[in-house]
Amino acid sequence: MGSFSLVHWAILIIVVMLLFGRGRISDLMGDFAKGITSFKKGLAEGDAPPAAAPPPQVTNAAAAPVTPASDEVRR
Repeated sequence: MGSFSLVHWAILIIVVMLLFGRGRISDLMGDFAKGITSFKKGLAEGDAPPAAAPPPQVTNAAAAPVTPASDEVRR
């Protein structure tokens, strides 16, 4: 008495199909699949190492090449 027979399952499936319709169930499953792929994509992006930043450019005067003055050059 506690278990469903094959007839009970068939009636249950028919009632569910009548309530939701065939199109709604397939749309629901499609949205579910999109959610799973989006979740996996988010996990993959979280595991990826961050992109390497370009090295900073030095703009101070100490890094500029020094040309010796004519009176400082001794040979």
